[in-house]
Amino acid sequence: MRPLVRGILKGSLKQIRHVTAVPHADAEDLVAQVYDQARREFGVVAPPLALHSPVPVALAGSWLMLRETLLVDGRMSRAAKEAVATGVSEANECPYCVEVHRAKLDTLPGGRDDRALGPIADWARTSAAAAPAGSAGPVDPGLPADAAGVAELYGVAVTFHYLNRMVRLFLPDSPVPDAAPAAGRGPVMRMVARAMRPDSGAPVVAGASLGLLPAAPLPAGLAWAGAAPTVAEALARAVASVDAAAERWIPETVRERLHVELALHQGVVPGPDRGWLAASGDGLDAADLPAARLVLLVALAPYQITDADLAEFRAAHPGDRELVELASWAALTAAVHIGGRFPNPVRPTTSAAR
Repeated sequence: MRPLVRGILKGSLKQIRHVTAVPHADAEDLVAQVYDQARREFGVVAPPLALHSPVPVALAGSWLMLRETLLVDGRMSRAAKEAVATGVSEANECPYCVEVHRAKLDTLPGGRDDRALGPIADWARTSAAAAPAGSAGPVDPGLPADAAGVAELYGVAVTFHYLNRMVRLFLPDSPVPDAAPAAGRGPVMRMVARAMRPDSGAPVVAGASLGLLPAAPLPAGLAWAGAAPTVAEALARAVASVDAAAERWIPETVRERLHVELALHQGVVPGPDRGWLAASGDGLDAADLPAARLVLLVALAPYQITDADLAEFRAAHPGDRELVELASWAALTAAVHIGGRFPNPVRPTTSAAR
């Protein structure tokens, strides 16, 4: 069993599809900095991180979000955060992420048997749902945490609404090889999960990754993150960097179309067929349709992406950089849209309240 675990960790980057990840030995500059931090504080450069490596700022953004929301020792326990990661991944039908984070949860004190995690996991599974029609002002999210703790859990949810979409496109359904015996998959994954820990065993200190990307304003819809400043900084810096990369070449009409479709669907996944996609390109230039189609699929229904969709996009944009930039922007825009509907547990101070 241990040789299989070592093989999974050593060969994990070979699982990445559609793009070629930068090997650790060839990493330079920002990619090398992220890889080194990930090795020290996560135990491994995991494929969901490494798949971003053709775009260094996207790699750094994904690391900032993962580290500052999930890995940092904060107000909420790692088990509570893993419950959110697992629940969101279940809701998004991302079997790779479910397998990894369920296994990690099983290695933590209490794990899935901790009844206190039930409300947290339940919320995570429904976190993409739209807010109640006509609701106004802050709403108690029902999570067993204060405002800072809620912000940490919300940050994990946004991170995994993002990562699930990237993983669905670029990774297989499981980190365990298909040839592995079914009965051994659970124990193998728990051993892999135990290997994902800081090398020193020391706590992961908040904010140490922020210097990888420049400071940026927090998107207005994520005001709840202000209760956990390093979560707010990580989200703000990641969103700004990914947006800037996309704005250099993704047509404005394509970007606007995604915002329209996100507002239209309000967290409800379209499907099960692709009929919804047929009219979504109306009014766009024919040359922009492959990019628009892939943007919408990544954001709203990544399970519906086909090889033909990728081939059409690659015909105009053959580089790995363009594919990662487009997918990263679409996935993060969708995740931020979802996070923008989370009820803010902090009621804004007004002059009357003073």
